Amino acid sequence: MPPYLTEMSPWLVLSLPLLIAAALVLRHLSKRRRRKTLLETPLTPEQRAVVERLVPLVRRLPPPLRHSLEGKMNLFMDQVTFRGQNGLEVTEAMQLSIAAQACLLVVNSPAWYDTLRNVLIYPSTFVARHDVHDGLLVHEASHANLGESWARGPVVLSWDAALHGGLVADDGHNVVIHEFAHQLDGLSGHTNGIPVLRKGQAYAGWEQAMLDAYHDHVERLERGEPTLIDPYGATNHQEFFAEAIVTFFERPKALKREEPALYAQLAQLLALDPAQWA
Repeated sequence: MPPYLTEMSPWLVLSLPLLIAAALVLRHLSKRRRRKTLLETPLTPEQRAVVERLVPLVRRLPPPLRHSLEGKMNLFMDQVTFRGQNGLEVTEAMQLSIAAQACLLVVNSPAWYDTLRNVLIYPSTFVARHDVHDGLLVHEASHANLGESWARGPVVLSWDAALHGGLVADDGHNVVIHEFAHQLDGLSGHTNGIPVLRKGQAYAGWEQAMLDAYHDHVERLERGEPTLIDPYGATNHQEFFAEAIVTFFERPKALKREEPALYAQLAQLLALDPAQWA
């Protein structure tokens, strides 16, 4: 080996970590620039027309929020791969509909679905299979489902249900918002109805409002009375959180009237006040 190579090799070894660090920094800066560009990019007129047709709720958004929603939709569609199941061919219209509904939850919030990479879409109701622990035994249970949300992804959706939820904006049923409420809830590390609260939002106030509304919801159902929030919310705290988010978007005025403390906490969490939207 030539002497000059022997002399240079220690410098090459020393510089290798610096080169790797520089490459990582450049990659990080590139991702930040791409993210910024996507967030500032509006939908095309054709895409906007599709969203307004399939998710009429977005028409109620104030103009600044409309701009924010479109940017976050572009970021969402760049980050997430939509995978059709059981032979379903995923179209751009499907992606736009799901992205619009999912991004409503974070349209005015710094929260983001950082770990989500895949959304699985079935044509209609799908069969979910899970291992069930019964004492010392483990067996497989299956049931028909319209949606699922897994920690760190994926989100699984029935397209029939996702389409209906977007088209009908005031019936209190929306599978996309429901499942992405679970994603939002899970950003804390646990899906338990206690999401990462906004700066200045007190945990005590959140807990009081949520528990009071949850217990009231359960008691109404036990008495056979109708409830504003979907009865499925009585399953547990995390399902109540998801259904409360759906009601917050689809029946905001009624929720503000019947559960003002809960509405106030959700409004603070999401930095939104849909009861005031035109």
